[in-house]
Amino acid sequence: MSKQPSQSSVYLKFLNLMDALREMPTFPSIDSTEERLLHQLESAWMAGKQVTVLEAMQLDAETSPATIHRRLKSLRKKGIITLTVDERDNRIKYVSGTELAKEYFAQLNTALLTATKGMQTD
Repeated sequence: MSKQPSQSSVYLKFLNLMDALREMPTFPSIDSTEERLLHQLESAWMAGKQVTVLEAMQLDAETSPATIHRRLKSLRKKGIITLTVDERDNRIKYVSGTELAKEYFAQLNTALLTATKGMQTD
């Protein structure tokens, strides 16, 4: 009879795996604000939404639009996101994830699956 890991130990394992992911040389270092913004963007992208820069600047009520704009520029410079100009209105730019962003979320998914491996589902 095997002992099932507690929820807190699974979460701790996931956090440790996330820390290991952050340390990987294949992914640029991002700060907590960039990470939170990237997760919010991914949530919108997964829902099939095209996110404009203006909409992205409103995603986090706890962070000023100016700070978010700086973080968008930083994520773009790091190759994690790209901006695409709207075909009909040059003033509108859409934020999209790059292959690097897709790889980041794929690795987070793997970390989550690894952390929950062996958990019994009800």
